[in-house]
Amino acid sequence: MPDGSSTPSRRSVVVSEFTNSVLDPKAPMLGPIENGGTIIANTAPGCWGPMITPRLRGGHEVTTPVFVQGAEVGDAVAIRIRDITVTSIATASGHDSSPEGFCLGDPYVAARCPVCDTVWPETHVEGIGQDAVKCDACGNAVKPFEIVHGYTVTFEETRTVGLTLPQTAAETIARDADHFAALPDGSRQHSILTFAPSDMPGTLVRMRPFMGQLGTCPSMAMPDSHNAGDFGAFLVGAPHDYAITEEQLAEHKTDGHMDIDAVRAGAIIVCPVKVPGAGVYMGDMHAGQGDGEIAGHTMDVSGSVTLQVEVLKNYPIDGPVLFPLEEDLPPLAKPFSEAEKAKGQKLASKWGVSELDDLAPISVIGTAANLNAAIENGLARAATLLGMTVAEVRNRATVNGAIEIGRAPGVIQVTFLAPLSKLDAVGLGDYAREQYGL
Repeated sequence: MPDGSSTPSRRSVVVSEFTNSVLDPKAPMLGPIENGGTIIANTAPGCWGPMITPRLRGGHEVTTPVFVQGAEVGDAVAIRIRDITVTSIATASGHDSSPEGFCLGDPYVAARCPVCDTVWPETHVEGIGQDAVKCDACGNAVKPFEIVHGYTVTFEETRTVGLTLPQTAAETIARDADHFAALPDGSRQHSILTFAPSDMPGTLVRMRPFMGQLGTCPSMAMPDSHNAGDFGAFLVGAPHDYAITEEQLAEHKTDGHMDIDAVRAGAIIVCPVKVPGAGVYMGDMHAGQGDGEIAGHTMDVSGSVTLQVEVLKNYPIDGPVLFPLEEDLPPLAKPFSEAEKAKGQKLASKWGVSELDDLAPISVIGTAANLNAAIENGLARAATLLGMTVAEVRNRATVNGAIEIGRAPGVIQVTFLAPLSKLDAVGLGDYAREQYGL
């Protein structure tokens, strides 16, 4: 692992390697990259492909973390998302079920073959359809997940819209699944296109790509899709090798798995550093998703990503802070226009208010086992970050913001207009000025 001293740092790092779906702080990282440097990655689809690939132990397939020069435990890393480009020609997805007997407690983490009783069996693909993934050892169809209702969707050349396909077209794509998925050379997943779902053909969809996974390495080995308070709760007391306690989850996770659709090109996200070098990683690119990802999954795609990273020293935040694009902010959380400010100043003069607060948007991420607990987590994080009471955050999020759902069962955003002086006091004011032209 780069230690930031013996290995010269680089201005840019190109990433084409992937983890085995486990984020392990003891595993080698790429880099180091200099503070302010650029990370360019070719990412693999998350969710469904890894979910039907039993050898992968975390439900996703994310990039090998990158060591950031100068990032120490207790710092934070600001990540500017410069570009996200979908490279897949098609993908498949749908609402799932987990057949009995195909896992040891958690189908995302510990898939097993019920015939030869091998956990994390090596598998291969024979034919197409939902029984196509076969155990190398015994030949049994291994399917920790099935699609209950699903679709195959292909994208037009400009990557702005997609169309769901009928059965014959879905099966044609399934026979050349890796090509249509544009799986990176280093990916080890079976493409979900192999399943050829086609339950709602002829539906036009908009593309609005974003990263479902983007963040920093947790401080203990953790399956990648479970690096958040909701999915991470499934690890507590689990019967497999990655079982942890509630206290370990709270201490070590970094909430890199958010599935928040505002984590897209142009956004800035500030992430906690819980291991030396931060370990910036990414994956689970989605072609588009409505708030909540209520089907459990969406259009997972391959794609290219460009990030710029910057270290914030002595900045011990517990979870991510997001500065979305202005168009992605809730209506009440958008910066006030000059016309609105002028009207406010008239009110202030009339009622003897000497000065109006300068306000700026901020979005604090909260995660927990359910949405109610995630809201409490986000409110508490925002209050701690900005030196407010939780009651004040509740009021500001009510009159100048919103609670937004990233993913059910338990990822939310507490988004609101905060006094710019409060953001300046904690070193975040300039990110708000940069993002919103304040």
